[in-house]
Amino acid sequence: MSDSERFDLDAYLERIGWEGGRQVRLGTLRGVHLAHALSIPFENLDALGGQAPSLAPADLLAKLVRGRRGGYCYEHNTLLRLALEALGFRVTGLAGRVVLGAQTPESRPRTHMMLRVEVPGEPQPYLADVGFGAAGALLAPVPLTVGEEFEGAGRRHRLVHLPYDGPLELWALQVYDRDARDWVSQYAFTLEPFGAPDFEVFNWHVATNPRSPFTRRPYLQRTTPERHLALDGARLVETRTDGTVTERRLTGEAEARRVMAEEFGITVPDGLTLLD
Repeated sequence: MSDSERFDLDAYLERIGWEGGRQVRLGTLRGVHLAHALSIPFENLDALGGQAPSLAPADLLAKLVRGRRGGYCYEHNTLLRLALEALGFRVTGLAGRVVLGAQTPESRPRTHMMLRVEVPGEPQPYLADVGFGAAGALLAPVPLTVGEEFEGAGRRHRLVHLPYDGPLELWALQVYDRDARDWVSQYAFTLEPFGAPDFEVFNWHVATNPRSPFTRRPYLQRTTPERHLALDGARLVETRTDGTVTERRLTGEAEARRVMAEEFGITVPDGLTLLD
């Protein structure tokens, strides 16, 4: 029996609040993608506690679906992949280099997971990603087409090709920055397929390497139709859909736990220290 056959699709769809159809079509992909992005928070608390989170289907269901927890890219997109495959979509894992603030794409390792999804009747496959922890992350999947601009749930994205000496074309997902009035690359990737063993290695590295930002401080994100909330260490930033940004610093451990419970919907594991 495959992972998708063992996957509890009913529990997942109830968790994200999706009551639409289950047909293998574009509307289902878009609806499930958006519902997931608005329902399950991004968080790195396992890595902060020195543990690589499990990517096993049963553990993802226990943590992200049935428990009051979220996860980071490998957990989110593995969970979405299991759900889409259970619905009947053909899905391929992709790996990208986060290029925000990088000198060149090649200066960053491949540490981000995304999905390539085939939709019957559509001329191009789609890029799906519910695990990029940023205010400009995809809320709707976009077709793998160069140069066209797409708007999904109020966010503008496009895909471009970057100069690259490798044998495969290098794609980049860009988001439109309203403040800079320009397109900003979020991550770069090729269409080379990656499987579960690859993501297990990436996951372990990101969660346990002492140089990884995810092992040093709490990093949480939550998106709702009205706002995006981000916690980076003690810095809490709220970005409203109209572009208004407010920021404040948390006063200590007790407030951090309260904010995570009330604002992010997360139960912090016992014994974990959030702020030094």
